[in-house]
Amino acid sequence: MRKVVAILALAVPLFGASAQAQPATAPAANQLTVEDIWKSPSLAGPTLSRSGKYLAATAPFKGRMNLLVMDMETRKGNLLTAFDDYDVINVAWVGDDRLIFSLGQANSPTGAGQFDGGGLFVVGRDGSGARRLAPTVRETRQRNQYVYRSLSLHRTIPGNTDEVIAEGNQTSADSVDLYRLNLNTGRTTLLTSGRPADLTIEWMLDSKLVPRVVVAGVKDEITRVVYYRKGEGSPWEEIARYSRDKGAVFVPLAFESDNKTLQIATNRDRDTMAIYRYDPETKKVGEMIASHPRFDMGADSQGDRVAGVLVEGETDRVLGYQVNGDKPETVWTDEGRAKTQAMLDAALPGMVNTFRRTPDGKRLLVTSFSDQKSTRWYLLDEQKRTLEEVGASRPWLDGKLVEQRPFRYKTRDGLEITGYYFLPKGYKQGDKLPTIVHIHGGPSVRADRFGSGFGFIEGQLFASRGYAVVVPNFRITPGIGSKVYTAGFGTIGRQMSEDHEDALKWAVEQGFADPKRACISGASYGGYASLQAMVKTPDLFKCAVAGLAVADLVYQNTSLDTDYVSSPAAVDFWKAIIGVQDLKSQLVRDISPVNNATKVKGAVFLYAGQDDIRVPIDQIIRMDKALKAAGNPAKAFVIKEKEGHGFGRLENNIDLYTQVLKFLDEQIGK
Repeated sequence: MRKVVAILALAVPLFGASAQAQPATAPAANQLTVEDIWKSPSLAGPTLSRSGKYLAATAPFKGRMNLLVMDMETRKGNLLTAFDDYDVINVAWVGDDRLIFSLGQANSPTGAGQFDGGGLFVVGRDGSGARRLAPTVRETRQRNQYVYRSLSLHRTIPGNTDEVIAEGNQTSADSVDLYRLNLNTGRTTLLTSGRPADLTIEWMLDSKLVPRVVVAGVKDEITRVVYYRKGEGSPWEEIARYSRDKGAVFVPLAFESDNKTLQIATNRDRDTMAIYRYDPETKKVGEMIASHPRFDMGADSQGDRVAGVLVEGETDRVLGYQVNGDKPETVWTDEGRAKTQAMLDAALPGMVNTFRRTPDGKRLLVTSFSDQKSTRWYLLDEQKRTLEEVGASRPWLDGKLVEQRPFRYKTRDGLEITGYYFLPKGYKQGDKLPTIVHIHGGPSVRADRFGSGFGFIEGQLFASRGYAVVVPNFRITPGIGSKVYTAGFGTIGRQMSEDHEDALKWAVEQGFADPKRACISGASYGGYASLQAMVKTPDLFKCAVAGLAVADLVYQNTSLDTDYVSSPAAVDFWKAIIGVQDLKSQLVRDISPVNNATKVKGAVFLYAGQDDIRVPIDQIIRMDKALKAAGNPAKAFVIKEKEGHGFGRLENNIDLYTQVLKFLDEQIGK
């Protein structure tokens, strides 16, 4: 297979080079810098239009990722947006001439999220016809409204370039419905009248675009109920019910081509979620289609979708299956795509290679990445058997990254949990290194994955400075089986924290971690975990880097400053994680670090975004005051204005991590 040289890379600086901050100091040869690891990608999320003639992506401009469109024949592009306070996310084509997108925060410890962004926007390929279809969270809160009426893309409609199917809570604040949304007028037509319940969460359409399956919550419980109907106008009936904290889970994924048989994910009689056929008429689970012994497929144990069924966009035909294992894996049941996969893997060895065919079937966009090589995108011409590189994400990282190594550790009560670790280049067996245990956000989010996430970013940066970095999952992390997930309920600040301790113990036993030079770090829940570690085991970790940190579990789950508190279901879920019915319980106060600053012995580094509405800054300010009152003030408290749940601006991340590296060097460095 012949490889064609990059083309789009020549055009990308037109859209973003001027917006990048310059390095503070000249880096050593092949040395990973703070600028390198945090600089916005040259290109992100490219997607081809229906015909494949145009490519949409996001690129850096004004310090944020903004929307651009390129003509694939002329290689000329236009920048369509100029946001300086949000990143453009969730970009999708509607035909060849229009795009729809939302706004959010790309750099977040729990994965790219909407937070005070959201909204829904449409714009023409040439920049004309721009329209806001739904307001952002920030606009809603500025009107002193705390119930956000959302609207987002559910799917496009084959052959229709004027309308899409959108989902949101426009009709009822506590329930998601589907709407036919006119992109020209912004008007919506309700498609899900007569739904079988309130608190609806997720809808599934058949190939005729008829709503046939819906998942709903139950008031004052963390239960979900699945309803099904034979066709439009038929009565709804309950086909499954499950709890999000225990027992078997049942998640509908897709209709098969007969429009009757469902493919579902369930963990009935097994640990990990597997994909089965299901007959909704007889309510019988049929044959298992796809499974993995260690990782969930299709959905996780809390009922949320994960990699699983691969469906053709225009026809909804099932083509194959994916799993987010230690590395992402794909198996195609479609013979043609299986041959294409084999061809790609031979041409791009050692890489994770995925591809998507344009709806007209004429072009394929290939995504290729690894833990040590930046993501690159290619156009594949199957007839000519050529790959043409059309763009690279962060090519300046190539040659500067280390291996992201998967591992498994056992907790003191017998759970086996996955994770990753990073060792510096040139590490020699037997060397004991200063070690950082990095805890992902959530906590019920699988936030740090192969080649991405805060754990990957911080792991690479810290390893480049001579540190060993351990990035463990822990109980309540979804996606790695029900035993690990369900064991987390009622354990935050207790057994959940013991998992972080056991991950360090594993690293010490492997021989590379120096137990006398260990620090814990993280953001969001990871920030909480870092503070709680300093309270619970003050002699284990010498220091903590706590970002965007929950410090007061009562405030976090009762204050309207927090973006999810207006949702009773979200608060109920947090109560289950804590293990209480009443947030006024003494236990909640006891496991809130803000109330235990006197127990902290080691050094603490704090950081926060001034405008964070996921973890409001007030509790972190109070944590800082509590440490001062206890006679052990934080070594640094970095606050950045116009930043939220994660820092979006390069200059802010450069300043933050320059200070973090100095802090680590002073506390546990050589």
